Amino acid sequence: MSTFVLIHGAGDVGWSWHLVEAELRARGHDVVAPDLPGDDDSLTLDDYADAVVEAVGDRRDLVVVGHSYGAFTAPLIAARRQVDALILVAGMVPEPGETPDAWWSNTGYAEAVRRQAERDGGLTGSDDPHVSFYHDVPRALAEEAMSKERAHPSSAASAQPWPLDAWPRVPTRFVVCTEDRFLPPEFQRRLARERLDVTPDEIAASHCAALSRPRELADVLTAAAKG
Repeated sequence: MSTFVLIHGAGDVGWSWHLVEAELRARGHDVVAPDLPGDDDSLTLDDYADAVVEAVGDRRDLVVVGHSYGAFTAPLIAARRQVDALILVAGMVPEPGETPDAWWSNTGYAEAVRRQAERDGGLTGSDDPHVSFYHDVPRALAEEAMSKERAHPSSAASAQPWPLDAWPRVPTRFVVCTEDRFLPPEFQRRLARERLDVTPDEIAASHCAALSRPRELADVLTAAAKG
């Protein structure tokens, strides 16, 4: 069995994975879902990776999963520990030397949102988080998620050039959320193809698939971890 290391996205906490964690544990896996440091504007991507490594401890058979902004941290774990697989869920795939701040313009994010918003009547890119992030999450659960938001990542992390010289030599999978109104699905597919050279797996879910489709996401993660 594997140890799934679940890395949350921007503004989030490890709690965002709690439903997926329960599903993975029910399948016999171990799970680590740490809170990355928040509310400290001096911390860097390296500090986030150090926090994950500390939380993992001496566990083995690691499958590292990064959601959204967590894609900047997930590969750094593979530079510090032996990792069996990397899985990005709606991941913001970085390139060497690219800062998270520059990622948005480098990837053509704004144009991708504009095009998708034209197709769906402005749902994509909506200022209402219940529309753009949580549209398939039960209202009470979405409200609980928003109540846990923090100042993460820091400005230092967002200005830091991504520190690896190349993507780790680790089997890597990408999961597209096909109902995502934050990172348009076609945009995600392009990132997977151009930056990772992989054909992605797909799940019919919003950007917050861990809350809206935990069982289905756990199925995708366990299948991806087996290669």
